[in-house]
This record gives sequence, structure tokens and C-alpha cells, in this order.
Amino acid sequence: MKKFLILAACSSLLLTSCVTSKKYAELESKQKSTQDLLNTATVKLNDCLSEKSGLSAENSTLKNQVSFLNATNGDLIKQIGDFTDLTIKGAENLEKSLESMKEKDLTINKLRDAITRRDSVNLALVQSLKGVLGDLNDTDIEVNVEKGVVFVSISDKLLFKSGSINVSSKAREVLGKIATVVNNKPDFEFLVEGHTDSQSINTDCMKDNWDLSVLRATTVVRILQDDFGVAPERMTAGGRSQYIPKASNETAETRAKNRRTRIVVLPKLDQFYSMIEEGLNDPAIN
Repeated sequence: MKKFLILAACSSLLLTSCVTSKKYAELESKQKSTQDLLNTATVKLNDCLSEKSGLSAENSTLKNQVSFLNATNGDLIKQIGDFTDLTIKGAENLEKSLESMKEKDLTINKLRDAITRRDSVNLALVQSLKGVLGDLNDTDIEVNVEKGVVFVSISDKLLFKSGSINVSSKAREVLGKIATVVNNKPDFEFLVEGHTDSQSINTDCMKDNWDLSVLRATTVVRILQDDFGVAPERMTAGGRSQYIPKASNETAETRAKNRRTRIVVLPKLDQFYSMIEEGLNDPAIN
């Protein structure tokens, strides 16, 4: 009996020992599988962490780029706004410039029209003078337009003797014809200019060519006033002496060209301004 019990105890112990070893092997196998899974998970985790780090860095870079682009976009928007303002101002300035140019062109056209009217009046005056003086020698008297004014140039051969201020009877006839024309043009004033050559003169009543040129001019003015009724307030007498020659003073022939009296017909300034105003008020122009 005792032996049986011992045998039973040994068998039980042996059986217990065998079951534990098998479970241990199973547990050990499970542990190895779990460890493998853990190692795999650890590798994947490390990869994910690494990828996360890279993505975080990339995200940071992208955020910086977005910030930069936003700032650049803001600058561009501001520049576009400034450019738009400049463009608007430029367009306004251009429009003002065009309007100014139009106004200037209109003013120029109006002035041209006034000048054309003046030239027409001058042409009519020249024709009138040439009409009454047409039978005279061209070398003795010239009628022309110079710098927008009409002038009559009369040689001293026709008007005066050498060194004299006395007018010949033929010269009085010429002055009478000129007076007829200017009396019919009350809106004009005129200047009588005396011109001499370079030959000096010195007499009891004349010190030099200044005196001679002035006295000849005043002689003509007096004849126009006293003999032909030209209003004295329309006339001016002046001497130019020898200082505006038509030719050289080297020969007797050229000196003769320099000895002359010029009657310069001048439109009154208020008359010329009236002509301009007429042009400005002309409906065809406006």
C-alpha cells in the first residue's frame, strides 16, 4: 500500500511536470511572437516619428512660404493700388493737358484769324497807296509791308534838296496823295522817320545828322497837318540819322538810297485788340 501511494505520487508529479513544460513552450512561443510584433511596431513607430519630424519640418517651411507669399501678395496689392492711383492721376493729367492744348490751339487759331484780318487791312491799304501813287518812279517811292506794318519810303531826291529841309512842290503833291489815303483810314496812326547818309553836316541850325533827320520828319508832319488836314494826334515825327542804312555809304549812288523819309502806318493798339476781340467773338470760330 505504501508503495502504491509512492508510485501514485511520483506519477502525479511526473504528469504535472510534463504539463508545465508544454505550457511554458507555448508561452515562450507567444512571447516570441509578441516580441516580434513589438519590434515591428517599434520600427513602424520610429518610421512614423521620423516621417512626422520630416512632415513637421516641411509644414514649418510651407508655413514660412505661405507667410512670405501673403506678405508679397500684400505688397503687390499695395503696388497695384498705388499704380492704379498713379494711372488715374496720369489719365487726369493727360486729360487736362489735352484740354489745355485744345485751348491753346483755339487761342492760336483766333490770333491767326485776327492777324489775317490785320493783313487783309494792310493789303487794302497798300493797294490804296499804290493806286494813288502808281504813276511815280519806283526808285523815288516804295510802298511795302514790313514786320506787319505798311510803310511808304520816299527818296530825298523827291522830297528835299541836299542838306535842306525845304520840300519841293512835287513832293507836296505826293504828300497830298498820301494824306488822302490816311485820312480815309482814321483807325491808323503813323510815324514819319527821317533817314540820312553818313556824310556829316554842321550848320547854324543843324549840328549833325540827328538834327537833319528830325527836322525833315517834322517838316513832313507839319505839311500833312497844315496843308492836308491830317490830325496831329495821329502822327509822330522821329529822326533815325544815319544809323539804319539801306545800303553802304561808299558811293554817291548808295548814299542816295540811304537818304529817305519813311512814313510807317501803324494800326492803333486798341484797334488791333478790337480785331483780336472780333476774332474771339466770331461765331464761325467759337
